Amino acid sequence: KPILLQGHERSITQIKYNREGDLLFTVAKDPIVNVWYSVNGERLGTYMGHTGAVWCVDADFWDPGSAGDTKHVLTGSADNSCRLWDCETGKQLALLKTNSAVRTCGFDFGGNIIMFSTDKQMGYQCFVSFFDLRDPSQIDSNEPYMKIPCNDSKITSAVWGPLGECIIAGHESGELNQYSAKSGEVLVNVKEHSRQINDIQLSRDMTMFVTASKDNTAKVSLGQRKKTRKLPCPIELVVLGGGQEAMDVTTTSTRIGKFEARFFHLAFEEEFGRVKGHFGPINSVAFHPDGKSYSSGGEDGYVRIHYFDPQYFEFEFEA
Repeated sequence: KPILLQGHERSITQIKYNREGDLLFTVAKDPIVNVWYSVNGERLGTYMGHTGAVWCVDADFWDPGSAGDTKHVLTGSADNSCRLWDCETGKQLALLKTNSAVRTCGFDFGGNIIMFSTDKQMGYQCFVSFFDLRDPSQIDSNEPYMKIPCNDSKITSAVWGPLGECIIAGHESGELNQYSAKSGEVLVNVKEHSRQINDIQLSRDMTMFVTASKDNTAKVSLGQRKKTRKLPCPIELVVLGGGQEAMDVTTTSTRIGKFEARFFHLAFEEEFGRVKGHFGPINSVAFHPDGKSYSSGGEDGYVRIHYFDPQYFEFEFEA
């Protein structure tokens, strides 16, 4: 039986586990940012300050040399701001104002560099901005050390690449770009999808990532792999969520609306399971870092945490 989290008044926009997996952060088309204890679904607190829909959230990475807790949380909103929070106290540490809505955001793997992208709207073009949190003057002056313009198509999803050397960005046009985090140069440009890329998720070992698009496809980009390999659960499975367009939900039953999470085997590309529960399209899914559970957030405003036994999802095969 799933754990049902009810902490938002409007549809979920993104859910994100921290690196340890003990915390789950959720944001929605309301100004509320929630943090939950992922083991039992207890709400630990909220981060209050935004005045519009919150599109994105990220937590910094655990430093083994520190106390072991997530320290900072980053959020981006339609109120034209990106905000940095103290994870434990909920205190707002920094407010970065923008000219348009902040669509994506993220910490690099040292937790020192943040990036966020803004929408192409109200006469302003899309930009990706980079700030170094070790330099307070950048925060005080609201001036990033690097700003990359995206003239053709706005960024709709973005994640940091391996070692924080680049970011991988999906665009409204279906293009994928890889931008250097040092020079801003476009390292890779490919057209993988025919419509908007809604989400990008990296595997835990950073060797591959999956993109999900409005063209009703999800594609996995594979890195270098050994010839023979027994893959652990978090890398072996791909979980996808979606459903009919939100505007059509009121005329669609849950049976034909395709509002379930679907499980695919990464190597064999075969679907082997579905999980129902949401009463509308699934907007965001995330695996727990240990691979023993996953969470989904829907247009219905609910977040569900599902547990399963990973022994049923282990395969050994020739690559």
